[in-house]
Amino acid sequence: MSSTTYQTVNFHFKVQFDFDTDGNSIDVSFQSVTGLDSTLETETVREGGENRFTHVLPVRRKFGPLVLKRGLLMPEDSMLTQYFKLAFENDTFTPFKLVTIHLLDETHQSLMHWEINNAWPLSWKMGELNAMEGAILIETLELNYNRLIFNS
Repeated sequence: MSSTTYQTVNFHFKVQFDFDTDGNSIDVSFQSVTGLDSTLETETVREGGENRFTHVLPVRRKFGPLVLKRGLLMPEDSMLTQYFKLAFENDTFTPFKLVTIHLLDETHQSLMHWEINNAWPLSWKMGELNAMEGAILIETLELNYNRLIFNS
């Protein structure tokens, strides 16, 4: 009996934002998501009395930032665009308690997901305006976050 393991594809996903304290969330479509990474910061300690060695010790984890790209939407069409507009124009925002990125299968069911905790806006960038191309204007949203949890 042989078993075949297939690699997962990365083009079918959805992102959900927790927009209020009632636990309601919305699904936002993106062209790409990056920044699902966790790094251990280290500290080098010299050993006392033994000068030939140093020890590299893990200190703390560092995450992200989460980078989301999509076609530009007007504020009246997107709660997320409204959120970023308020954050960068008025300096008013509440961090998202939870942002969930789901990797989906061919039946739109979640294969695995990543949970991002305490996410807040770090930057909001617009793509190039170019009269020579008929491309979609891409906005890039960056969020800083405190914790990344991987669930399968």
